[in-house]
Amino acid sequence: MGGADPLALEEQVCFALSVAARSVVAVYRPLLEPMGLTHPQYLVMLALWQHAPLSVRDLSRLLQLDPGTLSPLLKRLEANGYVRRERDPADERSLAVTLTASGQALRARAEEIPPAIVARLGLPLAELRQLHGALTEVIAAANRAAGAGPVG
Repeated sequence: MGGADPLALEEQVCFALSVAARSVVAVYRPLLEPMGLTHPQYLVMLALWQHAPLSVRDLSRLLQLDPGTLSPLLKRLEANGYVRRERDPADERSLAVTLTASGQALRARAEEIPPAIVARLGLPLAELRQLHGALTEVIAAANRAAGAGPVG
């Protein structure tokens, strides 16, 4: 019998991605905690700093999170005073998410995070950009594969 074991843990892309994601999020944690944010909440804030106001539906699509996962994140951000959720006057069925003054002000502190992460990882910026591009391709391929249905 030749060749590597196709089920070897260390050969699995899913394992490498899972460990990498947990490890990188752990690097963010000490930077986000003083701001009162978890990593998923930080992602919500990034989307809002770039696109606010947003409907919950649009925010869900942008973050690729189902509304059931997004809702508790928004409730916590609202309790922390960073966002406000209100019915959209143009469509009462739609919930709009806006930043509060506190949420807008938090952006200045958050601008320190990307360079701090690059420094903590100790990897060249060009390498991180290349990794981002490769991961974006993996996400697109996985989304296509998920839409293709079962194999066989």
